[in-house]
Amino acid sequence: MKQSLLNFSSNPEKATESLRNYVQKILNNNPDLSREELLQIFRRHLGRIQTQIQSEFEISKIPGLKAATELAEYIDGLITVIFDFIYKTLPSTDIATHSIALVATGGYGRKALAPFSDIDLLFLTSERPSSNLLNTIEQFLYFLWDLGLKVGHATRSISECLSTAQKDITILTTLLDSRFVSGDQKLFNQFSIEFKRTHETVGDVRYIQEKRKEKKNRYKKFGETPYLVEPNIKEGLGGLRDLQTIHWECRYILGLNQQDNIFINPYIGSLNVLNEQEVRRLRRAHNFLWTVRFQLHYIAGRAEDRLTFDMQPIIGGRMGYTRHGQQVGVERFMRHYFLTAREITRLTYVIEAALYLHAQRLKITDYQNNKFLEHTGFALLENQLFPTPKISFDNQPIYMMRMLKIAQTQKRAIHPLAIHQMIRAERQTNLLRGDKEASHIFLDLLCDIPKVLTSKARYKRLSQNKNERQIAVPFDPVSDEQYNFHWLQILNTTGVLGQFIPEWRHMVGQMQFDTYHVFTVDQHSIEAVKLLALLEAGYYPEDLHFAYKLIQGLQSRRALYLATLLHDSGKGKGSDHSELGSQMAVNICARLHMSADESDTVSWLILHHLLLSSTAFQRDIDDPKTILDLVDTIQSPERLRLLFLLTVSDIRAVNDKVWNAWKATLLVELYNRISEVLEGSLATAEQDTRVHQSKDSITNLLNSKEFNSWEIDDFIKLGYASYWLSFDQDTYLRHAEIITKANQSSSPLTVHTHPIHDRGVTEVTIYTQDHSGLFSKIAGALSIAGASIVDARIHTLTNGMILDTFWIQNASKDVFDEPHRLKRVEELIHSTLEQKTDIEQCIYNYSHHLLYGRRMRAIHVPPRVVIDNQASNSFTVIEINGRDRIGLLYDVTKTIKEQNLQISSAHITTYGIRAVDVFYVKDAFGLKIQDKTKLSLIRDAILQKLYQAEEKITGQQSEKSKVTQNQPQSENINL
Repeated sequence: MKQSLLNFSSNPEKATESLRNYVQKILNNNPDLSREELLQIFRRHLGRIQTQIQSEFEISKIPGLKAATELAEYIDGLITVIFDFIYKTLPSTDIATHSIALVATGGYGRKALAPFSDIDLLFLTSERPSSNLLNTIEQFLYFLWDLGLKVGHATRSISECLSTAQKDITILTTLLDSRFVSGDQKLFNQFSIEFKRTHETVGDVRYIQEKRKEKKNRYKKFGETPYLVEPNIKEGLGGLRDLQTIHWECRYILGLNQQDNIFINPYIGSLNVLNEQEVRRLRRAHNFLWTVRFQLHYIAGRAEDRLTFDMQPIIGGRMGYTRHGQQVGVERFMRHYFLTAREITRLTYVIEAALYLHAQRLKITDYQNNKFLEHTGFALLENQLFPTPKISFDNQPIYMMRMLKIAQTQKRAIHPLAIHQMIRAERQTNLLRGDKEASHIFLDLLCDIPKVLTSKARYKRLSQNKNERQIAVPFDPVSDEQYNFHWLQILNTTGVLGQFIPEWRHMVGQMQFDTYHVFTVDQHSIEAVKLLALLEAGYYPEDLHFAYKLIQGLQSRRALYLATLLHDSGKGKGSDHSELGSQMAVNICARLHMSADESDTVSWLILHHLLLSSTAFQRDIDDPKTILDLVDTIQSPERLRLLFLLTVSDIRAVNDKVWNAWKATLLVELYNRISEVLEGSLATAEQDTRVHQSKDSITNLLNSKEFNSWEIDDFIKLGYASYWLSFDQDTYLRHAEIITKANQSSSPLTVHTHPIHDRGVTEVTIYTQDHSGLFSKIAGALSIAGASIVDARIHTLTNGMILDTFWIQNASKDVFDEPHRLKRVEELIHSTLEQKTDIEQCIYNYSHHLLYGRRMRAIHVPPRVVIDNQASNSFTVIEINGRDRIGLLYDVTKTIKEQNLQISSAHITTYGIRAVDVFYVKDAFGLKIQDKTKLSLIRDAILQKLYQAEEKITGQQSEKSKVTQNQPQSENINL
């Protein structure tokens, strides 16, 4: 006998009653019904519940919160029927020891259950439960587990509940969500009465303090900003847990009942915190997050609370977000999410502050005057700045900026309820645009740095971090230190910054749909300004000592800080964001009453903020034309310093894994090359002089190392001019040793590895006879060894031998230094070049079993090839953009070899899952490739290879015409 799904009631109470009657009827007809047959009945009912809720959610489009409530009510019915039938099997004797109440806790207790969430149960028993009762509980749990339910459980008496609650705030909070489901109602009522008495023991103030500590620890784990591009919608800042925390605090402080809605409860109204509009916004935010959470669970098919890249476009599409102008649907969806998280962050912050006042029996009017605040219009509430009644931010918005200035000068915190007033008056800030006083205060706050770290204190902190390998990680000032990051967070969270600088508004919550950035555009910009301030104050890692020296005594501080804040202001508008941002900066600077020189500097810095990084990581800085082109653009040492500092801050603010010692080395080297020319101490065009100086210097070095004179002469004769301008002295010394030993042993192939810890790379040098495809084979061997190539130099020597130098890193973007791995690198290169290893088959075998996760496949990485004949006087420069993967460099260099090209140098950079590989090449005769037809063939051949690999990874077939249609030749070949 089976129930039809068509008869399944959409009313949880009726569905429960129908199930109970059906099971009773089955048992009456067949008292010996097996456990497995009974399980099948309940499994079918559970399946109907899940189908009913998913159908209502996805087809009928009921909101997430309503779906969560209905699901909890259906599960109530299912569990109650099972519990009642199992509980009836207990002997009727000794009823007192059989007394039990089945209690829901956690999200289930709040009647907010996600599709794959745990069901938390408390078995509330008498002081001495019988063994029969404990066995019955065990049977009940096994039955639920066999149904496929995830059940969290605890069995406690009333006294045990109370004693553990007093010791552990987490357990106390769990019991706050207690809700009676089935069993002994009187026992639960007794527990409820006694549980309320524990509130007096713990105290309201202590409870909020403990919840604040919990939040702080949670934010450290899941992110201290709501603007992470892959947020955790439950545990992250501005997520569901923040709403739940306020729910717990309200219940604890105000004594609300389980089913009271905290957003409309009159007790909340008595606190005079939220108006009707704010309550509606908070309820919409709550519902929105639950809808997103339900979508996450259904798409993932499991409990999932992280909104990852692969989920974002699917959920955005399901929720109706489509392209609007330049913004695609997924970006619109994520911007809505970020603004929702911001709303939750700031309103829960305010509610908690009001509850804390209430817990201390204080009122908003219980502020204290202070002699240092006389005639300012401000007083102290809980020792924090607060506007007196005579101040109205709506009528006098300048007082918002003055409050921040007072907080800065007097080192005072601003009361959350004062922040709330700023939120309500944010739109009035537009009246301050162009106001001289407001502009002066804003720029002063923007350039505010923490207390300067003395040399002694810095040394002490570095010593403490040595054991933790924190060399590339900055250490922050004390947690309550207030500086520009603090002020900008307040201005951004309240919305004041977007009203004061309207160009900022579109940056708020602006999604960067890639794996490179971890923040939204606005938060990334604020992080960059923060890192700049920390650098100036002395809070910097070891590899930034050069930058620290540059920022001291800087003449254009205001221009640098404002350019750093606005460097990405042009993003999301469908054009070159550097050009757009540069144009917008002119108007912003004028409104801020900055001088013409400052305005010009800010605009120039934004226009060129990618110049140094793109050159250092993607161009050959040993090529004289590269440096001369940069000098023509930069023109002054001061601008070079500013651009270098902006570049460093921008890269470090992307995420904590992007910056490393190798990038620091490249940027410093580029800075020094440009600086030499700008200062006139060395002209780049004087190549012969530089080569002669380099040879003399190396000769002296080798003489000091006891090389024979004939060995020195042979080595000096080997290199062409370009070779003597490519390395430092230590590298030349290693080369001399490698070549001398190879000549002595008549070795046809020498492979040498050398970790360089201060640069964060390992140098791999290969000295051998030149032959076709050498570079691609070495690149393939290194990829199989698990190494990432970041730079390479290929030099043909006068004796016909090849000296190839590769700089590699491990998967963590750090030095490749484990002895066994270095040995494997050498062995793989040897076996590959000696044709003992089929490197192509090895790459296939390695990548064939490598699964590219759905999260990575969701990011579109269109292949792109740009050929530039203007970047160098001697070489054709080929820039390749594609998905970073095992064998990419091998595929590309093999294709270049098949086009009969010679690679002189390679520069490899990764941005998340996007790789940018740049090659300096010549044709078979050692000349630049000038023929336009030949350049098109080269570009098409490389693109074809990239598209084939992309199709294998994504499973999406692209038309062959994409190779030419997607990238017009005129745009991608610069003659």
